[in-house]
Amino acid sequence: MAAIDQLLKTMLEKGGSDLHLTVGLPPKTRASGTLQAMGDTPLDAATMEKLLKEICPEKRWQDFLERRDLDLAHEIPGVARFRGNFLYNHWGQAAVFRQIPAKILSFDDLKLPESLKKLCHLDQGLVVVTGPTGSGKSTTLAAMIDYINSNLARHIITIEDPIEFVHPVKKSIIVHREVGEHTESFAAALKGAMRHDPDILLLGEMREMETIKLALGCASMGMLVFGTLHTNNAPKTVDRIINTFPAEEQNQVRVMLASCLAGVVAQLLCKRVPKGRCAVHEILLTHEALPNTIRSGQIANIRAIIEGGMADGMITMDQSLMNRVKDGSVEAKEAYMKASNKALFAPMLKPGELDGGH
Repeated sequence: MAAIDQLLKTMLEKGGSDLHLTVGLPPKTRASGTLQAMGDTPLDAATMEKLLKEICPEKRWQDFLERRDLDLAHEIPGVARFRGNFLYNHWGQAAVFRQIPAKILSFDDLKLPESLKKLCHLDQGLVVVTGPTGSGKSTTLAAMIDYINSNLARHIITIEDPIEFVHPVKKSIIVHREVGEHTESFAAALKGAMRHDPDILLLGEMREMETIKLALGCASMGMLVFGTLHTNNAPKTVDRIINTFPAEEQNQVRVMLASCLAGVVAQLLCKRVPKGRCAVHEILLTHEALPNTIRSGQIANIRAIIEGGMADGMITMDQSLMNRVKDGSVEAKEAYMKASNKALFAPMLKPGELDGGH
């Protein structure tokens, strides 16, 4: 057993989701959204290097020493899989590990909105799942792929850095490819995927302009493409995709995006009452007014499209937060902190609840 496995097991025993390792500090875990120290002994540089090097293939360790950054997956057989990021900071080497649930959670397990199933039944288009780091985007996407795998016969290619959820064979064929291990980059894997006759492509992250351009191209060619971005709502997601490109290309990108954007699912995690966390969503689905709104650059009008499309399964983030407050699963203060329109939630706060500099 690798030395780091004991730390990861301790983290799981404490109900943690993430393990943070930094030279000069004791290991810390994030449980229910809060960082907690695991013991009092700080890690020294030699111990840190030993912990990380032991679980890293030699070639990838050399890559880490050169690039000062590395993503990889680590598994404790029979216990759990983890997504790890190795990095350098002011004190030397460091790492963060996040648990990947061993069981792929279903729509019902996660209580995902039923409207997301509509996106799973599409034949083509671009579906973007967005949210800040740690908001559960990968878990939601895994549930959507599992739903497709359980109900439809599709050829699915996932391109990730690293591979997180490994899907068992059900009705679909699923090919998992890891950047750095099975392919040089997201862009190279996407170019190859066009020749592999896929029905569905899943991109772990749409990071660079070339990757986004290829994803738009694949969606326009008749594939269903799922991807992730670090944005907080649907209008910002559309803006982010367009603004990734230089000014002279943005009109062309608007036209491509208008023709193929099939949906945006923005996700945030809130503290659940009495403990744990739950997801809230903003959902934009296809609508007759959406293509022209994107082509003309009237991105602010997307909010009105969502508000007018609630009967079709669309919902704003603030409405989703309000629903959680009303059903008692999220406190009003937590919703207020996450909301865009804070005035909606201010009357629900207790007197003095925001005192203390918030």
